[in-house]
Amino acid sequence: MRDNPILYIVIPCYNEEQVLPETFALFLAKLKQLIAEKKVATTSKMMYVDDGSSDKTWELIESYAQDSHVVGIAQSRNRGHQSTVLAGMMEAKEVADIVITIDCDGQDDINCMDDMVAAYVNGAEIVYGVRKERTTDTFFKRATAEGFYRLLEKLGVEIIFNHADYRLMSKRAIDALAEFSEVNLFLRGMVPMVGFTYAIVEYDRFERIAGESHYPLSKMLGLAIDGITSLSVKPLRFITGLGVLTSLVSFLFILWTIFRYFFGFTVSGWASTVIIVAFIGGIQLISTGIIGEYIGKIYLETKKRPRYIIEKRTDDEY
Repeated sequence: MRDNPILYIVIPCYNEEQVLPETFALFLAKLKQLIAEKKVATTSKMMYVDDGSSDKTWELIESYAQDSHVVGIAQSRNRGHQSTVLAGMMEAKEVADIVITIDCDGQDDINCMDDMVAAYVNGAEIVYGVRKERTTDTFFKRATAEGFYRLLEKLGVEIIFNHADYRLMSKRAIDALAEFSEVNLFLRGMVPMVGFTYAIVEYDRFERIAGESHYPLSKMLGLAIDGITSLSVKPLRFITGLGVLTSLVSFLFILWTIFRYFFGFTVSGWASTVIIVAFIGGIQLISTGIIGEYIGKIYLETKKRPRYIIEKRTDDEY
């Protein structure tokens, strides 16, 4: 039976003392509405996951946990958004039938949860929240984000366009995701690899309610690199192709040089030599950097370090 499932709403947090007082009431009201309408079980809860915040985020979570519909867990240190989302899902799946992950900033439309739960009741194991458009983003962020999704598709990565980390997953789907043991996490690329029946719910994204985003350009670039190197080997194949092409061009240049030598033409000056050396040197450095990224990923994977460590809990039984 899929009716009246136990729902846990997993909400990752990092230094969110400004926004939590604004969004807590919204999330709690939505959960209680779903319970009142008998769309989810009365034991459904919100689970805040603190990612090693240095402000009063954990103190706020502890105060919210006085409500029986709220629990909180805290990582032992800051480990990043993807690790925090994964920690919440893995902890919640032990007691929940379905888990919805959503950021705490109020940008994702919480009313989509009704459609997500309905899709699960109708047979979907995974429900992706997908943005209709990016009108709230700057031109630069919109262009780079959409370009990133298209690049991943070109690289052969199975990904849902314009989907971030607002999604519903059933316990069955999360159990399958738990079989993925990599420490280099890019959930929006890993979850589609799980398979199972899925549905898509479109929504409009709002402006952040309060506080500042904790995802600057540097972190976005880091996430993009993780996504590419964790899910595709095509950059390595591109290097191979580039190497073959460069070798071919170099061979043709050698033939051209020999031709000029035997027919008595004056060899050009140092400029052409410098250009060629700089060109090949640049390709070598870029190629070495890309290969280094993959070697670094292999290095981290072989250590088998834990992907998250929970230090504190507001309720051991959730």
